[in-house]
Amino acid sequence: QVQFVESGGGLVQPGGSLRLSCAASAFTFSSNFMSWYRQAPGKEREWVAGINSVGNTNYLEPVKGRFTISRDNAKNTVYLQMNSLKPEDTAVYYCSATYRGLRYWGQGTQVTVSS
Repeated sequence: QVQFVESGGGLVQPGGSLRLSCAASAFTFSSNFMSWYRQAPGKEREWVAGINSVGNTNYLEPVKGRFTISRDNAKNTVYLQMNSLKPEDTAVYYCSATYRGLRYWGQGTQVTVSS
């Protein structure tokens, strides 16, 4: 069964950094596009960043220059390095991919940016 497990969230002050990880299993990781999404309280889930099988990336405009998505195909893991965090980045962050026509999600990891 396809499974994604996120980790690395927590409480950080504005301007701080966090690195999220998402480990995938039972999944052809290396050939699949991987994404990070987030969902803030009272808001819809939104796409944040994506990376294809050869490492090309794209980002939601408000996080460009602050967030970096990367992947390690040998470890079946995708990362999200988040720098210069702002209170508006507070959300539950999820990794996700579509595999054989189905969308899979991890359980999410909470990121709270507050002083």
